[in-house]
Amino acid sequence: MFRKRSKDLSLSPTIILVISEIISFFLLFCTVILVCSVASHAATPSIPIYDYQIVHSYPHDTKAFTEGFFYRNGYFYESTGLNGRSSIRKVDIESGKTLQQIELGKRYFGEGISDWKDKIVGLTWKNGLGFVWNIRNLRQVRSFNYDGEGWGLTHNDQYLIMSDGTPILRFLDPESLTPVRTITVTAHGEELPELNELEWVDGEIFANVWQTNKIVRIDPETGKVTGIIDLNGILAEAGPLPSPIDVLNGIAWDKEHHRLFVTGKLWPKVFEITLTQRVGGHK
Repeated sequence: MFRKRSKDLSLSPTIILVISEIISFFLLFCTVILVCSVASHAATPSIPIYDYQIVHSYPHDTKAFTEGFFYRNGYFYESTGLNGRSSIRKVDIESGKTLQQIELGKRYFGEGISDWKDKIVGLTWKNGLGFVWNIRNLRQVRSFNYDGEGWGLTHNDQYLIMSDGTPILRFLDPESLTPVRTITVTAHGEELPELNELEWVDGEIFANVWQTNKIVRIDPETGKVTGIIDLNGILAEAGPLPSPIDVLNGIAWDKEHHRLFVTGKLWPKVFEITLTQRVGGHK
């Protein structure tokens, strides 16, 4: 009777040494990855969060699908969207009544506007076409073209600043209305798209983030988000709401009196607000 020789399952010292070295290398590799990840996270500064306090509220046209919004010399100037309902208007702040208005025409979906000297510059959504109007009588002065979509528009002392739905903001020469430079907006190192209505506020760019109740504060040199304004719950202060109602969109800044205004598409109110940094509130 024959017996099968049992298999020798013992490993040689050389094989054991090789396996040990492989395991040691793997553990070292995992440790390095973990340390780099923690260091990277620690090196990314947290973003302060700001809460709001309502100072005053003003009536707002609930048929105005707000796309552009700014304050100048005691009045609001507003652009509204939707094909067939797009307009540029001058609005009395206290009553919410429209004092002057022009229609854009059914083929245009109005978007952001900004003042520049004695003009209003405005965008359309998908036409690749913008317009310039005389701010006194709202008569059209000229038109201009641009690539991509038009979303928000504001200005500083040197440039018009335009958003187009991407993380990129364009700085336009206010006379030729052509791009001079761009920045890419990032939060925690990640690109941030869907920047909508814009406003220049004391050296920063404030931007509505589409379909959220957030406004981000952007460094105009680096594109980095330096603060997040949380406006959740602000509509609850408006009383009974009309139907339909749409998203937060509209920021205006009264530079002389340091007043900040916000509103939204089809909202019944414009809110004057102040900001305070949330204690322990970072993101």
